[in-house]
Amino acid sequence: MDNEKIKEILEKVYNHEKTPEQALNEFKFLPFYDLGHTKIDFHRKLRINLEEVIFGKNKSKEELYEIINEFRKNSHNVLVTKLQEEKGEFLKEEFPEGKFFAKSGIFKISGKKERKGLIAVISAGTSDIPVAEEAAITAEFFGSKVEKIYDVGVAGLHRLLEYKEIILKSNIIVAVAGMEGALPSVIAGIFGKPLVAVPTSVGYGASFNGISALLTMLNSCAPGVVVVNIDNGFGAGVFAHMINFKNFS
Repeated sequence: MDNEKIKEILEKVYNHEKTPEQALNEFKFLPFYDLGHTKIDFHRKLRINLEEVIFGKNKSKEELYEIINEFRKNSHNVLVTKLQEEKGEFLKEEFPEGKFFAKSGIFKISGKKERKGLIAVISAGTSDIPVAEEAAITAEFFGSKVEKIYDVGVAGLHRLLEYKEIILKSNIIVAVAGMEGALPSVIAGIFGKPLVAVPTSVGYGASFNGISALLTMLNSCAPGVVVVNIDNGFGAGVFAHMINFKNFS
């Protein structure tokens, strides 16, 4: 953050040369912070009301440490996705105020915040839970309340109906499935809620590492279904939070 630039903008507001609204718009596009290997966008929340999140895959432990340390120096919350366990354990040691969720590969540091609205995160099988957890933790990080319903796929669909009261109370559903990926269409056809479908790479050879589930979801005949990429629990969590946020903001 450029302190001289901030001072200049504030002085113009003080001297009635700019309105507070004009100053805020300038703050939204102040320069990023350049670490050399990474350019940190500290003003993203001002622009889109969502904090920047760190994609952990393929970053070294040293790079992750430097990025998170800069976040903490600027009093920012931290969410790191797609971490291998070794990196997650390293971050937990370096930043003991944080928490590592090994199943989802997420590391986060955040203060307590009131969670509002309701998102139902549903997985077809237990093998889909890591991606479902990524979606749930992401939505909670941004301030949404989440209810998790796991292992209720089409192989035993009667299990799903045990949770119909929770689903009917939700503002939006995240449905996570691998194999043939049929669950989102079934849920959308029964409950009439907006739904984010998440294909996973779970399945036997002909599932093509999630492509089969992806195509099933893209070709859903149930209304109100949108689809994110394979294993993209983070994207689903963000989108669901934004829809949920519109219902309680």
